[in-house]
Amino acid sequence: MKAIEVMIVDDSAVVRQVLSALLNAAPGITVTHAVANPILAMERMKSQWPDVIVLDVEMPRMDGITFLRKIMAERPTPVVICSTLTEKGAQTSVEALGAGAVAIITKPRLDLKQFLHDSAEELVSAVRAAAGANVRRLAGRAAAPAHPTVKHNADVILPPAEHTRAMVQTTERVVAIGTSTGGTQALEEVLTALPRVTPGMVIVQHMPEKFTAAFAARLDSVCQIRVKEAANNDRVLQGQALIAPGGKHMLLRRTGAQYYVEVVDGPLVNRHRPSVDVLFRSVARCAGANALGVIMTGMGDDGAAGLLEMLKAGARTVAQDEASCVVYGMPKEAVKRGGVEKSVPLNLIYRDILAQLAGFGN
Repeated sequence: MKAIEVMIVDDSAVVRQVLSALLNAAPGITVTHAVANPILAMERMKSQWPDVIVLDVEMPRMDGITFLRKIMAERPTPVVICSTLTEKGAQTSVEALGAGAVAIITKPRLDLKQFLHDSAEELVSAVRAAAGANVRRLAGRAAAPAHPTVKHNADVILPPAEHTRAMVQTTERVVAIGTSTGGTQALEEVLTALPRVTPGMVIVQHMPEKFTAAFAARLDSVCQIRVKEAANNDRVLQGQALIAPGGKHMLLRRTGAQYYVEVVDGPLVNRHRPSVDVLFRSVARCAGANALGVIMTGMGDDGAAGLLEMLKAGARTVAQDEASCVVYGMPKEAVKRGGVEKSVPLNLIYRDILAQLAGFGN
């Protein structure tokens, strides 16, 4: 197969050197250009257009957001944002996701050699996912993810649910959503379609720490419902969506007739923290038939096992269909394992969420 051709655009010569070495060392990936700013990038792209662009967001002459929007208007191309782990970097990167970027990776201001060691798999996986992304929401291909030596499942956080149709006596209902690559745009489309009165929602979007607060704030500004980054012991309330904080797992808990969330540390599960499988398993245990599970666009298989556990516990389950996914990885795996009752286009998922409010199917 043809190698994935990558262009790196970053004003730091050290970052360009480190990222180039990391990506060139990965099978099937070639860095064709590494340039200091978008002006130079546009000159190089006149003769050779890359398959994937790894883009800094804070640069002189032209910022990354302006460049990203120009690229998406001229010739939509998968873009991976490479951002510093700061509040300002998080806000700008979330804006970039809204403008069409596929994923975010974070870089430190110091100790890039350690970054090279710690983040190699994350960066390579992000580039592979981007190369297979359907940036136009047409039928696309999803690249196979790289697998680490050790891949934990949700057992490391909590034991499996006992598959009983639990808690059918309560009227409280909950919607659990899991998504990854392409999910920021997908979640915005779903959540902005919802009226103020909706079932309480708990959401895992794979995203680095510090970035989820900015993402939740952005969604809150454009949605009728309230959207916030979850904090430990937050109540799950109608008309509100809780986004799992980056770097933490989020679990659903119940006391009496009320649901709340627990935010915990723990190992990576399916290479992620937060993990969709962890959330879905906790929903299967605590909500059973009073829950709806929704799995949307993303690379890999996080959430597939948990969605099946939810279905066995009596929950309704929905997957985003292939045609509307940026990467049809997580939903495809969930369908393959038998955990999906139906697949629906992205623009219709809100209907299943509203149906859950009325107790659809229970």
